[in-house]
Amino acid sequence: MATAVLPPSRLGWLGQVPEVRWALTSTAAFAAALLAGLTAAPSWVAGVLFALCYAAGGWEPGLAGLQALRQRVLDVDVLMVVAALAAAAIGQVFDGALLIVIFATSGALEAAMTQRTAASVRALLDVAPERAVLLDPDGTERDVPAGQLAVGDVVLVRPGERVPADGRVRSGESELDQAALTGESLPVRRGPGEQVLAGTLNGTGALTVLVERAAADSVLARAATQVEQASEAKANRQLFIERVEQRYSLVVVAVTLALIAVPLALGAAFTATLLRAMTFMIVASPCAVVLATMPPLLSVIANAGRHGMLVKNAVVLEQLADIDTVALDKTGTLTVGTPHITDIVVLDNRDENAVLRLAAAAEAPSEHPLARALTGAATSRGLNLSQATGFRAQPGRGVHALVDGRQVLVGHPVLLPDGPVSRGAHRAVALLEQGGRTAVVVIVDDRPAAVLGLSDTVRPDAAATVAELTSLTGRRPVLLTGDNPCAAEHLAGIVGISDIRARLLPQDKTTAVQQLQHTGRRVLLVGDGINDAPALATADVGIAIGGAGSDLALQAADAVVVRDDLRTIPAVIALARRARRVVTANLIFAATVITVLVVWDLSGYLPLPLGVAGHESSTVIVGLNGLRLLSSRAWPTTTAMVHAGSAQQPRQSRPGATPSGIADGITDGSADPQHPTAAQAAHR
Repeated sequence: MATAVLPPSRLGWLGQVPEVRWALTSTAAFAAALLAGLTAAPSWVAGVLFALCYAAGGWEPGLAGLQALRQRVLDVDVLMVVAALAAAAIGQVFDGALLIVIFATSGALEAAMTQRTAASVRALLDVAPERAVLLDPDGTERDVPAGQLAVGDVVLVRPGERVPADGRVRSGESELDQAALTGESLPVRRGPGEQVLAGTLNGTGALTVLVERAAADSVLARAATQVEQASEAKANRQLFIERVEQRYSLVVVAVTLALIAVPLALGAAFTATLLRAMTFMIVASPCAVVLATMPPLLSVIANAGRHGMLVKNAVVLEQLADIDTVALDKTGTLTVGTPHITDIVVLDNRDENAVLRLAAAAEAPSEHPLARALTGAATSRGLNLSQATGFRAQPGRGVHALVDGRQVLVGHPVLLPDGPVSRGAHRAVALLEQGGRTAVVVIVDDRPAAVLGLSDTVRPDAAATVAELTSLTGRRPVLLTGDNPCAAEHLAGIVGISDIRARLLPQDKTTAVQQLQHTGRRVLLVGDGINDAPALATADVGIAIGGAGSDLALQAADAVVVRDDLRTIPAVIALARRARRVVTANLIFAATVITVLVVWDLSGYLPLPLGVAGHESSTVIVGLNGLRLLSSRAWPTTTAMVHAGSAQQPRQSRPGATPSGIADGITDGSADPQHPTAAQAAHR
């Protein structure tokens, strides 16, 4: 009657977990030993099978326990192995083998849960292609490793292939399937100038893509880093439990020795005394308590990753559950972050195209969405842009550059020089802002040259998200923006925010977050730009909007919304709170089972197999309870959020058009009433 370690190929993904294979081998040997005992097989056959059961199920936890002892750490695993060997030593071979089997099975389930949780997010990385088609300047195609692509390379993505790097489409149009990366169920259409992500599956069109991030900096690579951080960083509650576990385990060992020594000194029978002591050591071990915390939190991290939210670690989840105030950036967060020029007010009878060409050239090196708006407007007019030199950017204010020998400033109206020279510019700024636009000034050689009016589009899910965040926290979110008060109030009225703080520089946003914290609030800040990075780092939790977000903001944040779906923010808060409830329930359940079994053993007679079954069953139940949060069904539905937000969203009004005649060259600034304006440049 032979027993072998089951091959991984027969077990699917579970076969990749060594603990599962050893547990199954131990269980098979245990079952074979029982069968041998019920038949006429020689007694030595059952003995060999029981020995295999002990070895297969006990060698790994035993070795881990010994290694922990070398570091002066008392591991729960070693207590289980000692109890099983002690039972076998007094002739209770069956009871010891049962302990080994149940303990090995419990450990295998724990390992499988951890593997499943991590694998559900690491699956994102499997979609990244290993090879790419690089286009040389002369059009020659070369097959190269995707990891060798550099910023500025141009790659060809044929129909049915995966995008090898983050970048922007240079030519071609196609539908991209982003489901594996962002969770979006429908393909999204991408054309020239639009962003594509590594690992997304190309549809029927061919694309040439300009690489904007090296492989190590792609969204997929950042996801891998965050998964590693999430699995390594332990929650505060888990760290506390592990600290207590060490002292508690020493107490368990001391009481076990006392339960052996004292009764024997009083003349009690050796076998019964040892069995009771071993039963106590088993049922008092804190296995279920130790397992109560991390599986729920890691399950939520994996579930959030599948739905487009990358959470850096379990500590962030604990903090998310405590959030009672949400502060939202405006541009790129509540709006889509793709502004367009609605008005050009030129001053001193300047040529409109000439001013636009200078402003677009100065902005071209910038990463800010305003740069894309200006360069896009210039390109649409067929204007050729000169190379800017001496480029400098001031977050929250604007940019400065030398273009064709002229000093050009583009940005916030505070850049306007004092004196009568700026009188017309100030009038234009005031009228544009009254119409809900964002005013951007262009200054050439220290003289105001033009005032630009910009509009952005409110995200379709912004009002629903605000309504759900209000429901979760009990108070409406706060709007923190560098934009002008009129544009901020216009947007706030659309999405349902009443607390508005406008014209904030980066340091002002940080101060606003600190002021909220000083009143005892736990603040979540959601932002996307470089100017949001200090406030993201200051808030209790910072969430960056990934698609529109700057690298600095993504680095400073505790979590990243990969697919720019605002509804994942209230969803992950709700799931973090549910995880906290699950952890609390697990701890209460585990402590109750331990207490009941210990009292039963000390006050009466608790059979060893029953004690083992009760103890290990509680461990399995606690683990499976945490694993429930990994299911897609656990992710909070967004339907209720959308309906709640729609019910509270005020009717959109048409922004007032800028009166004509305030300066030469003003254009029609009417905005589409279905796409309310929200602006950009002052937000920098």
